[in-house]
Order: sequence, then C-alpha cells, then structure tokens
Amino acid sequence: MLISKELENAINQQIGAEFGASLQYVSIAAYFDADDLPQLAAFFYRQAEEEKMHAMKFVHYLVEAGGEVRIPAIPETTHGFESPEHCARLALEWETEVTAMINNLMGIAIQDKDYISQDFLRWFVTEQLEEISIMSTLLKTIQRAGENILLVEEFLARTSLGAETAGAAGK
Repeated sequence: MLISKELENAINQQIGAEFGASLQYVSIAAYFDADDLPQLAAFFYRQAEEEKMHAMKFVHYLVEAGGEVRIPAIPETTHGFESPEHCARLALEWETEVTAMINNLMGIAIQDKDYISQDFLRWFVTEQLEEISIMSTLLKTIQRAGENILLVEEFLARTSLGAETAGAAGK
C-alpha cells in the first residue's frame, strides 16, 4: 500500500463528506427548482455533480494507492431552507469545512512524507480556493439583491459564475 492507514482512513472520511456535500447540493437545487429559479437550481445541480466527481477522484486514488474504500454513512441532508441567503450561507460553511478537511489530508501526507499523495491533493487545495470564492460571491450577491432574488437569477445568467450551469437544471 502506498499510503498510511491514517491517510487511508482520512480519505474514506473525505469520500463520505464529498458524497454528503453532493446530496446537500441536490437538496438546495431542488429548493430553488421548486421555486422556479432555474439559474440557482442549475448552479447547485452543477455543484452537486462536481462534489460527486470529487468523491470519485478520491475513490479511484484510494484504489490505485492500494487502500481499501470504506464509505461511511452519509447523514441526512438539511432541508426546509429559510431563504436563498440561508442556502448560500450553508454552502459557504460546508466549503469552509471541506477546505479544513483537505488541509488535514495534506497535513497527514506531509507528515508521512508521502509525495505522491501530496501531488494528488494539490489539485483539491487549489479547487477549494475556487469553491470558497464562488460561494462567497454567491452569498454576497444574494445579500445585495435583498428580497429581489430575480437579480441573482439575472447575475447568474450573464456571468461566468452561472455560465457553466446553463441547461443543467434538467428542465
């Protein structure tokens, strides 16, 4: 096995967190979809797919490194959202938590002098900067829009933040 047991265990926890984030983003996307806000729905459906892809990257890495994949139980997602701002705030909090988890994985790899894992994890470190930035921008945009969430829909429709989501809502 190319990785330590400690890193293997932490990666398994990360796999669960990534799948959990994916399901949480589906829950948020459905909230916006049900409220006929297609840009916000598409944005979070895309985020859900991205988190699933992250989980699968960890699965494949763990297998390639000779570890055993043990996906932990995924907690029930949050639902019954109070507002679009509540959704964006939760998403930013989750991305901040995931960033701490990724940093912990990197710390273990550094401690183990596991250069292969460090190289693998660098992509995730950079990705988390992007995720935090995107969610922070979305939260600020929603806060600035106030009660008029359609301004956020318009913002997503005409910026790069929402450009990748066009048609992703599945409607």
